[in-house]
Amino acid sequence: MITQKQMDKSTEVFQALITRAWENASFKEQLINNPAEAIKEVAGPDFNFPKSQKIVVEDQSDDSVIYLNIPRKVNVDNMELSDEQLEAVSGGIVVTATIVAVVSLAAGFGSAALLDKYF
Repeated sequence: MITQKQMDKSTEVFQALITRAWENASFKEQLINNPAEAIKEVAGPDFNFPKSQKIVVEDQSDDSVIYLNIPRKVNVDNMELSDEQLEAVSGGIVVTATIVAVVSLAAGFGSAALLDKYF
């Protein structure tokens, strides 16, 4: 289960990656061709990925194309909360909704801006 601190760090890293890719063509190519190394360059060496997951980076910067991303479906039925997460939930933060929002944001960041532009 993801903690609030992990979600905040992931959002920060994601935003930094996008900004850097927009500003630096060689970094964008590195991010597309070797995402794990490019992400570690921005996030630091302690930023770890599950070994069982693959990272796919696709350039969606062509403004003549509307990109539609289908985010992964998060199965919350089998998730167990840590003590920290239980405290967050009892304090009024809905962890599950936040996780879904972050996953959707990460998966649909490029398409949201384009949809706003056209609709």
